[in-house]
Amino acid sequence: MVLLLVAASLLFGVFFSVFSVGVGLWVICKHFLTANIPAGISQPVKLRVVDCLFQLALTWGLIFEKLRICSMPTFVRFVHDLIPLKEDPDVVVSDLCFGTIPVKLYQPKASSSILRPGIVFCHGGGSIIGSLKTHHKICCRLSKESDSVVLLIGYRMVPQHRFPTPIKDCIVATIHFLRSLDKYSVDPARVVVCGESAGGGITSVICQKLMDYPDLPKIRAQILIYAVLQLIDFQLPSSQQNKNVPLLTQDFIFYCYFGYLDISPSWKSTIQKGAHLPAKVWEKYGKWLGSENIPERFKKRCYRQVSPAPLNEAAYLETNHVLDVMNSPLIAEDEVISRLPEACIVSCEYDFLRDDSLLYKKRLEELGVSVTWHHMEDGFHGVFNTLDMGYFQFPPSTRILNTIVHFLKGL
Repeated sequence: MVLLLVAASLLFGVFFSVFSVGVGLWVICKHFLTANIPAGISQPVKLRVVDCLFQLALTWGLIFEKLRICSMPTFVRFVHDLIPLKEDPDVVVSDLCFGTIPVKLYQPKASSSILRPGIVFCHGGGSIIGSLKTHHKICCRLSKESDSVVLLIGYRMVPQHRFPTPIKDCIVATIHFLRSLDKYSVDPARVVVCGESAGGGITSVICQKLMDYPDLPKIRAQILIYAVLQLIDFQLPSSQQNKNVPLLTQDFIFYCYFGYLDISPSWKSTIQKGAHLPAKVWEKYGKWLGSENIPERFKKRCYRQVSPAPLNEAAYLETNHVLDVMNSPLIAEDEVISRLPEACIVSCEYDFLRDDSLLYKKRLEELGVSVTWHHMEDGFHGVFNTLDMGYFQFPPSTRILNTIVHFLKGL
């Protein structure tokens, strides 16, 4: 009996090893067959390695999901949270809860005779990945280099929690922070909300939603790092040009889209064609979403204008919540946009979401909102997260940090 168990264990070990090698080879082959690494990206080999590691985690997550062991997001979050956190001797980090919402508070250790700026940070990851651990290094550096108090929000995510839970968690945590500024020695006149990717979209929603709270300090500025600002049009120039550029491919953004909005993946082609919305919607929002709002220099690379296909009524009934401004803050009314605080917008050339930033920048500027814009010509989606990752760090990550710090010190 014992020998039988030993033999079974050995066979399982051999099978798992062979299967693991097969999964790795599949990921590498798929990468080289589908991934587009533009010539403008510095260190392309490094990006290939990072993308293969990322796709390997996603693939194993999908395998475990198929086997009903755990969901893909749960597995990937488990993997990326295995990385140990490094302490910075110059920053005091506190793990807190605002109600039931976990947060991390970062405060410079050095004493200050004046109140410090406060930064509310909403992490990215499409509400699929990302956590208090993945953005720990970024917030440490941000607190230290800008001499600010940083609040990182650990909002709830897919698959257990879908729209609008992540946004509501961030709004609630921000309100808690704004009501506790004295406790953390934060200057109420210098509170900034900052976010990257999906967190950038949440940042813009927070600014829009909290404008009419008379009992709260006014948000001084918003910092949007390659933010998700609309979930309507997937035929913009950047969507076509960068659909296979790591780390945010078209396939992954739709996985996040369907998971977060609780929409059936069977509508993917319908949504891509624009058939999920009626003509009157495209006419109404075309003045803000149309490619004519994007500078010509961004349309030179593999772009073909596509008109929306005829309406699929069933798709519209199931997907019309993409028109909620909490999902698409870019289409908020002029009366709302015109009252927003000044913005610092960071976009990346090789990012599926690049044009969201360009369109939002144009809307803000046309309505008199001050905008500081920085475009990373060699940047790709997710590059900021490589900050302090040693060999895997890319130059734009440091430039983005320096951009944010410079903006904060100018407030």
